Amino acid sequence: MTDDPSPDPPPHVQRAAVRDGYDGMAAAYSRERDAPEAPLVASFLDPLDDGDRLLDAGCGQGTPVLNRVPAGVDAVGVDLSTSMLGLARQRADAALVRGDLTRLPVAADAVDAVTALHSVIHVPVSEHPAVFQEFARVLRPGGRLYLTAATGEDGWSGANEDWLGSGELMAWSFPGIDRTRGQLREAGFRVTAERVLDDTVADDDDGGAWTHLFARLAKE
Repeated sequence: MTDDPSPDPPPHVQRAAVRDGYDGMAAAYSRERDAPEAPLVASFLDPLDDGDRLLDAGCGQGTPVLNRVPAGVDAVGVDLSTSMLGLARQRADAALVRGDLTRLPVAADAVDAVTALHSVIHVPVSEHPAVFQEFARVLRPGGRLYLTAATGEDGWSGANEDWLGSGELMAWSFPGIDRTRGQLREAGFRVTAERVLDDTVADDDDGGAWTHLFARLAKE
């Protein structure tokens, strides 16, 4: 993310930019977020039992979550990009649905865990509360959430016109970490753990980092 911060574009414009960007770069997108995130993903998935259900919200190419879902766990991946869903079909045995994080195509109280790695950060800041409310809606009481968020207090909104050298425009929008924590609380979540990890896919010179947040939905 090398461009200067800028105001959020209209939500439908940003949504289209993210969708079209991932569709356009899917064929050349070979980087996988496996390290250093893999141990955190494995630890989050490990408590799931046979018959439990997992939603990977913004599943992308099926890594690093859907390709690690334990046997016996039902998984569904949701993503805006049809092309990325095509990659996910090659890498994971999961139900895959094209959809929007602000209007998840999943029934209420349907899943035991939600992952949202590097996906909410593409949603306009104004719509983050709606996304967290959707996570709370689809999770069963006491369900668990794992998502990535900013590390600092300022947040960032902007775009890269040639992300990862793909020639495709990509847009981001996320608030500071305290605001994200507050929005999660308002949606009924309690943050249980945090880890800051370097971003292995960042294409700017100084890399970057994300906060990996773990939270649990209230039981009532």
